[in-house]
Amino acid sequence: MFRKYVFSLDHKVIGLQYALTSLVFLLIGFSLALLFRWQLAYPGQPVPIVGRWFGELNAPGGMMLPEFYNQLVAMHGTIMVFLAVVPLSVGAFGNYLIPLQIGASDMAFPRLNMASYWTYLAGGMVMLASFFVRGGAPNSGWTSYPPLADFATLGQTFWLIGMSLLIVSSMFGSVNTVTTIVQLRAPGLTWFRLPFFVWAQLVTASLLLLAFPPLQGAAILQFADRVLGTSFFLPSGLFVGGQVVNRIGGGNPLLWQHLFWFLGHPEVYVLILPAMGIVSEIIANNTRKPLWGYRLMVYAIIFLGFMSFAVWAHHMFLTGMGTVISAFFQTTTMIISVPSVIVLTALLLSLYGGSIRFNTPMLFALAFLPMFGVGGLSGLPLGLASSDVPLHDTMYVVGHFHYVVAPGTIFALFAGIYYWYPKVTGRMMNEPLGWLHFAGSFICMNGILFPMLILGLAGVNRRLFDGGMTYVHAQPLHNLQVGMSHAAWALALFQLPFIWNVFASLKLGRVAETNPWHATTLEWAAAPAAAVYRAAYEYSVPGAANDFVPQNSASL
Repeated sequence: MFRKYVFSLDHKVIGLQYALTSLVFLLIGFSLALLFRWQLAYPGQPVPIVGRWFGELNAPGGMMLPEFYNQLVAMHGTIMVFLAVVPLSVGAFGNYLIPLQIGASDMAFPRLNMASYWTYLAGGMVMLASFFVRGGAPNSGWTSYPPLADFATLGQTFWLIGMSLLIVSSMFGSVNTVTTIVQLRAPGLTWFRLPFFVWAQLVTASLLLLAFPPLQGAAILQFADRVLGTSFFLPSGLFVGGQVVNRIGGGNPLLWQHLFWFLGHPEVYVLILPAMGIVSEIIANNTRKPLWGYRLMVYAIIFLGFMSFAVWAHHMFLTGMGTVISAFFQTTTMIISVPSVIVLTALLLSLYGGSIRFNTPMLFALAFLPMFGVGGLSGLPLGLASSDVPLHDTMYVVGHFHYVVAPGTIFALFAGIYYWYPKVTGRMMNEPLGWLHFAGSFICMNGILFPMLILGLAGVNRRLFDGGMTYVHAQPLHNLQVGMSHAAWALALFQLPFIWNVFASLKLGRVAETNPWHATTLEWAAAPAAAVYRAAYEYSVPGAANDFVPQNSASL
C-alpha cells in the first residue's frame, strides 16, 4: 500500500502526486497574492481577520510592513512559476499522459521519475520553510537580483537551496520525458503521428534540459557569495549600510542577470508550450476536425524552442548594453513572435467549419486564444529598447507576463483538468459548475490584469508596497488598485465551485464511458495499443462509421 501510493513507480500515480502537490502550491501562491493585494488597495490599514497572525515583526497591529510585502511578492512569483504551473503542466500532465498517448507501459526510467517528484517536494518544503526562519522569507523578488540578494535575510539561502533541488528535479524529469518519447513509441507511431501535446512536451523537456543548468550554476555562485564570502556578483567598493563591504570584489551583478534570464525566457515557453499542447487536443476534439496546419505547428514550436535561447537580454535593455547588441536582441525578439503567431493562427483556423461543442474544457481552451494573444501583443513594446525604457519595471510588465501565464497557461490547465478528469477518475465533472467557474474566472482575471497595463502606461512602477500612493502621478489611478484587489478576491470565490467539483465529482459525478469525448488519441483506448495505424486527429473522415477514427483502429 505504502509503496503503491506513496513511493510509487507508476507514472499515473506519480502524475497524480505532481497534480495534487502543484495544485496545493497554486493555492498557496494565489493566497499570498490575495494578501498583498489588500496592501496595494488599502495601504496602511490593518489586514482584516488574518493580519495579526503574521506577528509584530511582519505586521504590527495587523498593518503590513514593506519588508513583509516584499516577502509575499517574492514568494508569490517563485511558487507560482517554479512550484505550481511548471510542475502541473509538465510533471502532472506530462507524466500521466505521455506514456498513454505514445502506447508505452510507463516512463523510460520509473525510479528516476519517483526521485523527480520527491526532489520537487523537498525543494518546495525548503522554500516554504523560509517563512519560519529569522528574518522571514526571501525578499529580493522572484528574480533574486544581487547585490541585494547577496545581503538579504536567511530566507534567501533557503530560496537558493530550494531552487537547486527544483532544478535537479526538472533535470530528472526532462531526461525521462525525452527518452520516453524517443524510445518507447508504439509500432507505427511515427513522428508526425504524434499528438501535438506530445510534441509540446518534448520541446518543453528539451528547453528545461538546456536552460536550467545556467541557473543552477548561478544559484551555487550566489550561495557561495552569501555563505563562503566570495564575490562572484559583488563589485569592488560596494557600500552597504554606510560601510564598505570588506571583500575582494571584482564581481559583476549583471552576471546573475545573464544567467537567470538565459533560463528565464525559455521558461516562458516552458510555461506556454504544454498549454498549447493541451488546448490543441481539446480544440481538435471539440471541433470534430483535424488541426489545421499540424506539421506547420510542429515546425513552429521546434523553431520557437531554438530561438528562445537567443532573446534573453531583452530583459536587460536598461543595463547599458550597446546599440549593436541591443539591435540584435530586438530583432530576435520580433522573430520569436512569429512561431507563436503561427500556432495561434492555426488553432483559430481549426475552428473554421467545425461542429463546435461548447463544453467546459472547450470554453477554457477558447478563452486561452485571445488571452494569450493579448499577452503576446502587449509584450511587443517590451521587446523594443525605445519603448521598453519607459515601460521597464512598471505595472505594464506585470500585466503582460500575467496575461501570458494566468488566463493563458492556467486557463489551459483548467481545460486539461476538466478534459482528462474522466480518464483519471472514471467520472464526469459537473458542467453547470464548470460554466460558473469559467465565466467568473474569465471576468475577474481580466478585471485584475487589464488595469495593470493602464497603470504601467501611466508610469506607475511595480514593487511599490503602497500601490503608488507615494507618487503624485499615481494617486489619481489608485482606484484601479482597489478594483483590481476586489476582482482578485472575487476570483478566489469563483475557485470554490471548481474545488467542490473536483472532489464531489469523485462520488457524485456521472459515470464516464471509456472514451466519453469520442477522441482519437491512444490514452482513451480501452487497452494498450499494439500498433498505430493513422495520424492523431482523424475526425469526420468521409466514409467512416463514426465521426472519429482512433489511432489504433486498422479500419474505418
